[in-house]
Amino acid sequence: MRTLMRALSGVFAVLAAMFFAVPAFAQGGTAANGSNWVAVAAGLAMAIASAGCGLGQGRAAASATEGIARNPSARAGIQTALIIGLAFIESLAIYTLLIIFVKM
Repeated sequence: MRTLMRALSGVFAVLAAMFFAVPAFAQGGTAANGSNWVAVAAGLAMAIASAGCGLGQGRAAASATEGIARNPSARAGIQTALIIGLAFIESLAIYTLLIIFVKM
């Protein structure tokens, strides 16, 4: 798991460097219209939000399953907390989608 996290942090560092380096290569003179990048940014934002929500939901379900396996009598409380937590996690992706629709 640690090697995966290190690899992902390296990938994110390279992506961040690429995105921050783009203005350095911009040409001066005429004003550029940035509306063509809105779709790219929207797609990237939704991809990141969906990936984060998917990872969060997977971890929550795994932890709830492990908790129920260790203490089956606490199933009702764990299940309630799991469903509320999954709803909050899923709402993050829905908020991102809503913001994308508003911006476009």
